[in-house]
Amino acid sequence: MSSEVLVSRPHHDDRPVAQGILVQDPTVEPDVPQPSSGSAPAGYRSAKYTPAEWFSNYHSILQQASTDHGEAERVQRRSKGLSQDTEAYTQHTQAQGTRLLGDRLQDIHYWRSELQRHISQLQVDIEALAGQKLRLERALDATEIPYAIATDNLTCRTRRPSPDIVKDTVEEELLKEVDLIKNIQALLRRTTTQVVSQIKINKDTKQMLEMDWSDKYEAYNLDDACGRYKNTSPDTKHHPSSANLQDQVSNPASWTKFTQDNLTKATQEEHATYSLRMLVERVLEDTTRDLRVQCASVDQAFSQRCEELIEAKTQLKTKHGQIGAQERNIVALQQAIHDKEAPLRVVQSRLYVHPPQLSLEAEEKQIYASVDSLEQQLSQARGSLAFLEESRMATEKDIACKANSLFIERDKCMTKRKRYPTMSTLSGY
Repeated sequence: MSSEVLVSRPHHDDRPVAQGILVQDPTVEPDVPQPSSGSAPAGYRSAKYTPAEWFSNYHSILQQASTDHGEAERVQRRSKGLSQDTEAYTQHTQAQGTRLLGDRLQDIHYWRSELQRHISQLQVDIEALAGQKLRLERALDATEIPYAIATDNLTCRTRRPSPDIVKDTVEEELLKEVDLIKNIQALLRRTTTQVVSQIKINKDTKQMLEMDWSDKYEAYNLDDACGRYKNTSPDTKHHPSSANLQDQVSNPASWTKFTQDNLTKATQEEHATYSLRMLVERVLEDTTRDLRVQCASVDQAFSQRCEELIEAKTQLKTKHGQIGAQERNIVALQQAIHDKEAPLRVVQSRLYVHPPQLSLEAEEKQIYASVDSLEQQLSQARGSLAFLEESRMATEKDIACKANSLFIERDKCMTKRKRYPTMSTLSGY
């Protein structure tokens, strides 16, 4: 409200008496006796007043003075009351304005604090997402080693000898591992893209809040300076056109809604960031666990396959003992046939010297029968040995095949699988 001083306007009285003009009231009859018209020359009569006129004029002046004095007192009382009222009203409005400025400062401080809190939270979220992005990238890089190992194992196993090229459990588990790694790599890339997008959104939201916070900071300083102005402040000035700027500013409702919308947007992004961070943790945990589980399955399949190869080699080597036993059997049969030569010579010598006797003839027939049976058994043994020789060539070839396969499985593939990344490496640490 303007602090203009109300000054009473000068009172203008248009009465002739007030203006110093003497007029005669024809209706007033003077109570004093009129002087004789003959007591003075006729030329001096017109320049003088009668006592009645003098008294009338004198009383009129007194009456007007009394009236003006009363009016002046009334004006003074009204002026004093108006001054007191305007002073009280001015002080009231100024105090109300100061109080409203204080309320405004509290509102600005509250919203500025809320903005600062969300700005800090968004900064924490951005840094956390940046760390998770780095973990995702490291985890993605770490999957290249298992992929290289699995594909190398499949390539090495193609160099197994022909009898051992089978689609066994090891190959099935290796193919599962390759597919799993490809799926995990695609998932890690998609998750990384989501994290990058959320980081950009958080940065944009943070910048929006920072601009709003900067406006609040400047507004707080200005309103704080306004609240410190007093009537005795030496730096106050007249700014008559300052009220015209009110048409260019927002109202409190729109001002509050603008900041509330910004904070709502920030809250939404904070919740989205939290959900995404939990998703990243689950993705890294699940992919790491799946890779290690599949790695264990492949290693178990390799171990079982190696045990099968070792057992097959052992069984094939036992067949070599059959050949040696048959060879010893043939030597024994040959020796048995040779041992029949002496008894045969003896019995035949007896028959030559002594006349023929039935017992000697029977003995000779028995020796010939024994030799025949021994020779037949020797022939069978030699035939069996020939088959055993052929079988030995096949078994030795198969043993060499199994040894080569075992070398590929155990010394090549399983040794390389020892370079499989650890849990922490697969988790991106």
